[in-house]
Amino acid sequence: MDRAELADFLRRRREQLTPADVGLPPGVRRRTPGLRRDEVALLAGMSTDYYTRLEQSRGPRPSTQVLASLARTLRFDNDERDHLYHLCDHAPPGRETTDKHVGPGLMHLLAKLDDTAATVVTDLGEVLVQNRMHTLLVGDHGDRRGWDRYYPYRWFTDASARVYFPEEDWDRLGRNHVADLRATAARRAGDPDVAELVAELRSASAEFDRLWDEHQVAVRLSDTKRIRHPQVGLIDIVCETLLTPNAAQRLLVYLPRPGTDAAEKLDLLRVIGTQRLTTADRLD
Repeated sequence: MDRAELADFLRRRREQLTPADVGLPPGVRRRTPGLRRDEVALLAGMSTDYYTRLEQSRGPRPSTQVLASLARTLRFDNDERDHLYHLCDHAPPGRETTDKHVGPGLMHLLAKLDDTAATVVTDLGEVLVQNRMHTLLVGDHGDRRGWDRYYPYRWFTDASARVYFPEEDWDRLGRNHVADLRATAARRAGDPDVAELVAELRSASAEFDRLWDEHQVAVRLSDTKRIRHPQVGLIDIVCETLLTPNAAQRLLVYLPRPGTDAAEKLDLLRVIGTQRLTTADRLD
């Protein structure tokens, strides 16, 4: 691990970003260019002390999970992401398999969608990053690990994954998950990531196994959902999907369904979330 080069790389990239680049308010007058260390640490999900030690060439060797989080936070492209891994003596993620690095363009777009619930997932349904409104709408996926980060896996193996949706919608939503995964499996034939997920699901869920054998296929580019939120009630949503050029990642945008009261309920949810953050600030 090259601590000196890592420290210089992180510091220079941090200084090139503005709060607006990462969806933060400008705040008070700044004494240094770019983001502050505590802002990078907050966005990357680590302590300020840990990140500061990395920039001071005295930190431990970061894990690949930490590097992935830093690469997203600092808006690295693939070449910069790979360089970060090399500096820490880790092999960069293979670009020919599931792409889990969210590039700067998608991260910038996600930050601009501050008033709209949005998330970036892989083509296998693994949640990579959420914006604040998406977290308020369906809960925080940031602490989930392993298969629990995958929408299809949780849907068929964890009953709590369905509590946000009316029971009468479960069959349709489950079929959509399976049909979309079928399309990905065909497009990525022979890919071990896909084969492992399908095998895990067939072993863990009789429902999934039955639906998989029906061989329905459909790429989900738009869908309607009813989300049963514990604070604001039932919300009618239109979910639009934007694909990256290689279709390896998807930006899911949740919009109020026209002709319903969803817009008012989402506005209320946004206010509730703001009040919650304000209260937390006072408690700190």
